[in-house]
Amino acid sequence: MQLNKYIALSGVTSRRKANILIKEGKITVNGTIITEMGVTVKPETDKIELNNEVLQIPSKYRYILLNKPEKVITSFTDQRKRTLVVDCINVKERIYPVGRLDYDTTGVLLLTNDGDLTYRLAHPKFEIDKIYEVLVHGYITNNDIQKLKSGVDIGNGNTVNGEAKIINRNSEKSLIEIVIHEGKKRQIKRMMKSLNHPVIKLTRTVFAGLTTEGLQEGEWRELKPEEVTMLYQKTGLT
Repeated sequence: MQLNKYIALSGVTSRRKANILIKEGKITVNGTIITEMGVTVKPETDKIELNNEVLQIPSKYRYILLNKPEKVITSFTDQRKRTLVVDCINVKERIYPVGRLDYDTTGVLLLTNDGDLTYRLAHPKFEIDKIYEVLVHGYITNNDIQKLKSGVDIGNGNTVNGEAKIINRNSEKSLIEIVIHEGKKRQIKRMMKSLNHPVIKLTRTVFAGLTTEGLQEGEWRELKPEEVTMLYQKTGLT
């Protein structure tokens, strides 16, 4: 098995980010630091470690849907000791968030130890829908909506777009819905800032067909088998 695939299957991160860990010399196999790509390992006998922590492919995958509250970090660690999304969930397995939501963003967040699924859900080529309700300052015009659809400059040479529609609006603030497939850092906030409509509140209402229906902020549940099947079908896994 390829080393990067083993790392992904262990649930730590995606294969793409596993390659970065390898290049940075953070992975050892049987005590030897590995920095080159293409190394194969034997899961039954080899000891693979990340920062001196042994990585193992879980015997059971967990799929957790969290209605992420505000003031919670989408991370596994935080030097400032803020509340983490994993602190909201009581499971014995070590699970990881799929993608991220900002500290003050609420809504649908999936956590799992299924590395292959994580990789595919996070990769733009699979065009996974992410739907947001966005409350912004000011009156959103139809021209603003058209700009969001055609593409806006969010800085650093990045132009992004998304399907958008108006839900409510008045002279002081507007509520819109935006659908994107990418997940650049603070993308929605940067899109709205480019139109001079700073975000007041941001909620992800749908991720890959999953919603937080029936969950209050901070509550979580296991995915149903049919929901896991749906995610596998969307990403081409069997």
